[in-house]
Amino acid sequence: MNITYITIAIAVFIVLWLVFTYNGFVRLRNRMKEAWADIDVQLKRRHNLIPNLIKSVKGYMAHERGVLEEVTKARTATLAAQNQHDVQESENMLTGALKTLFAVSENYPDLKASANFVELQRELRDTEDKIMASRRFYNNNVMSLNTKIESFPANFIAKMFGFKQAELFEVQVEEEREVPEVKF
Repeated sequence: MNITYITIAIAVFIVLWLVFTYNGFVRLRNRMKEAWADIDVQLKRRHNLIPNLIKSVKGYMAHERGVLEEVTKARTATLAAQNQHDVQESENMLTGALKTLFAVSENYPDLKASANFVELQRELRDTEDKIMASRRFYNNNVMSLNTKIESFPANFIAKMFGFKQAELFEVQVEEEREVPEVKF
């Protein structure tokens, strides 16, 4: 009689562990999807600001056509991205193009004094900050999911139900990795 109760208790424990572990994976996967959706919202906001930015600088930077074309090309690539990896690569390319645009704009005092340009630049900076925060939130959720997928004994459940590791949204633009030089 005692062996039967012990066997039933062990079976119930194993079933409960399987259910809780599976539900934990589902919760982590859904949080990761939610975090990616947050990034997507901010990226769309940035994409909507770029045409206005280009319109505001076009008149001032007529002979900087290459810079404007690079920004437009990068934005088009982000809109055409088909999967998360392509989105990450194209967004990193767009970030680099925007940095070049703002660096070149320093040569145009009239442009820097334009209220429209200053407001668009502020909005874009705010959006970039929100993208960075969303990216940190996403990467944190990806790390939690990946850690659980790799952890014993949950890794058996992950394999059994096909939970796959996710890719971090990493910075690929070399300028963002460089330490700025400070001169006095």
